[in-house]
Amino acid sequence: MALLRPVSRWGAPAVGALLVLFGLAGCAVPTPYQPATDGYGYSEQQLESNRYRVTFSGNSVTPRDTVQNYLLHRAAEVTLESGHDYFTVVDQDLERSTIYYGSGVGDFGFGHRHHSRAFGFSNYSAYPIDSYTAFADIVMADGEKPAGEANAYDARDVLRQLGPTIERPDDDDA
Repeated sequence: MALLRPVSRWGAPAVGALLVLFGLAGCAVPTPYQPATDGYGYSEQQLESNRYRVTFSGNSVTPRDTVQNYLLHRAAEVTLESGHDYFTVVDQDLERSTIYYGSGVGDFGFGHRHHSRAFGFSNYSAYPIDSYTAFADIVMADGEKPAGEANAYDARDVLRQLGPTIERPDDDDA
């Protein structure tokens, strides 16, 4: 009987919401390497004849390193598609977005009330869920990348190195 008491205090809506949340979390997969759809994936914008802004946005289960690698991979593809050999990252940023999923037990006439409780809940917990978006402005050029240029990347070499780590949407169909 003691096991039923917390569930009855939570009420059916709270328990149902938790089951839906856990069910959705179990189905989530990282954002694959793909053009942006529903806000997730890669995109690029040409700024000048040899300059682009490249972006990759991952969902909440896409690791930060994957987002950054997919950005570099896309920059290498754009460089080769534009007929160039290497690119230099001249500006970059990584944004982290955090949303909080929470649950709690309301204290609306049950037991005793403490005024310090957040949102009227006696047992409230929130869990942060992070997602990342990486941005880079790249300048593309021909020939060999300059020696000692830390932000310059040989586009073919980037594709060779990162290619095996890229998960595309159709990889699950194989």
